[in-house]
Amino acid sequence: MRVLFLLLLLLSTQQLSADSNITEQVKNSIMELMSSDDKKDTTAESMINSNKLKTEESNVSNDENKLAVEEKNKKEAENKHREEIKALLDRINLLEKEKKEIDEELIKNNLWASVYFNHETYQRLDVQLQELNDELKLYKSKSFLTKEEQEEFDKKTKKYKVIEGKLNQLKEYKEDPFIVLYTAPEIAKEPTVTNPLDIITAMSFKKQLATMQQEYLSRYQVLEDAIYKLKKKSKILQELVVKTRGTQYAKYVDELRATENKITDFGETLEIFKTASKAFNQEVSQVNTNIDDNIDAEIEKSIVTGATILFLLLFFFFIKYLVKKYMSDNELFYGTNKVINFLFIALVFTILLFTYLENVGHLITVLSFASAGIAIALKDWFMSLMGWFVILVSGSIHVGDRVKFVKDGVEYVGDIVDISVLRMTIHEDITLTTLTTNRRSGRIIFVPNHYIFTDMIANYSHSGLKTVWDGIDFLITFDSNIPKAQLIAKDVTRKYSKGYTDMTRKQLNRLRSKYSMRNTAVEPRIFAFFDSYGVRISAWYLTNAYATLTLRSTISMEILAKLHEADDIFLAFPSQSIYMDKSAPKLKLEEGEEPTEEHRAELITPKNTSSKPNGWGAY
Repeated sequence: MRVLFLLLLLLSTQQLSADSNITEQVKNSIMELMSSDDKKDTTAESMINSNKLKTEESNVSNDENKLAVEEKNKKEAENKHREEIKALLDRINLLEKEKKEIDEELIKNNLWASVYFNHETYQRLDVQLQELNDELKLYKSKSFLTKEEQEEFDKKTKKYKVIEGKLNQLKEYKEDPFIVLYTAPEIAKEPTVTNPLDIITAMSFKKQLATMQQEYLSRYQVLEDAIYKLKKKSKILQELVVKTRGTQYAKYVDELRATENKITDFGETLEIFKTASKAFNQEVSQVNTNIDDNIDAEIEKSIVTGATILFLLLFFFFIKYLVKKYMSDNELFYGTNKVINFLFIALVFTILLFTYLENVGHLITVLSFASAGIAIALKDWFMSLMGWFVILVSGSIHVGDRVKFVKDGVEYVGDIVDISVLRMTIHEDITLTTLTTNRRSGRIIFVPNHYIFTDMIANYSHSGLKTVWDGIDFLITFDSNIPKAQLIAKDVTRKYSKGYTDMTRKQLNRLRSKYSMRNTAVEPRIFAFFDSYGVRISAWYLTNAYATLTLRSTISMEILAKLHEADDIFLAFPSQSIYMDKSAPKLKLEEGEEPTEEHRAELITPKNTSSKPNGWGAY
């Protein structure tokens, strides 16, 4: 700008010099000024050149820096690209891993996915079978096959049979594979509650229903879980489709399409399942309500029945208390107590029968048709029941009576300790029978009541008698004082049986109004009989039916002592004669004649032989 200003000033000066006279001094001044400006211009130009050179140097340096920056940026971009590729590969691997885990969980732990997998397998095998069938038809259409074609035909035929076998195994998955899973289980007929035991059955049925309902609900939850995992797999596949190209891309696209189809099928099944589940839950709820109502009604009925039975129990206890308090006869009390117990059991049985048996008429009908079979099968039971009734009514046998009965040739003697509906219970005692025959005692013997119809039972203490006749036999020699021996036996037996004799006399007088009793003598009876070795004295006396052996032992020892004191009474024993210097005489027998007692006596004691007894009457 300054240079231009100087040029303009020069031009203006020249114009002025042309128009007017300018002094030399002014000219000189202008010339000096111009020379100074030239110097300044030269300095300015050099400075401009210098600046330009610096600028060029600076530009070269900037280009070099720019190239370095570009190289750096390029490397950074390459590194970033590698990192992005690595991150993409890592992401793809991660997605692959997640997809694989989902597939494994669906196959292993999800029933719906497993069933659908079988369905897909069937569809795939069916397609393969159709393709093989078309290929085999093509081979069959040819009139001649080469060796290679024949081998290929055989291979395809085997493969066709294998696939056909697999399809037969999977035929249940051909149409709707989920129909078995979403179909609600069939509920059995609810149990009827007609007695307290049915309450347990009903509660068990409710528990089964709850288990069934829980299992059905778990299927629904598993189906929801399968849909959730399939949707998650679909998102993973969508991301893989976006992030891949080429073969992998096509693979993921096919898999994504198949997954979307699964989601559609599973979703439709879920909607069907919802409807079926609602209907099933309503049915279960209705059944549970009915069972609860039946249980409540049965509990109420059981409470009423229990209260009634409890009232009867208390009432009968009160009756038994009165009987025990005001009835002194133990035997009568025992029989009355048995009758009260029977009546109570019969009443309770009747109440329970009409309470818990829905239709008594049905029972009567069944029993009427089955009565013949029941009578045959339970003949002994019915007979024992009738025997118990006869025993109870007739009074021929009471608890406490001493009885004897015979079974298969074995005699049993004991006291009746109980009479139940079906049998009598006897406690065996030590008696003459156990002493001489059984050699066993103290047993508890059970006798069916029907024995009173089929066997003879002896009662030692009927109608309060409580005494029986017992006898003691002893043998004395023929030359003994027989009347004296009879007198001794009579005195001893009368002495020890006097109490029982008086008691029996009173009891028999009471029985005359009930039985036609002709012989009521109660005094001891002494009999004498001929025997092989002497005279048998039989002494009979009345004794306690429950202690015969005790009095028998006492009387036996007393009679023995009295006989020992008498000088003219000798006990007889089996004896024999021994001939030292001559043979024993023999009686002649006619032909065909059997030996008699006389012959036997002659063999034992010859006519001409005499002997004297010792102190005990032995020869």
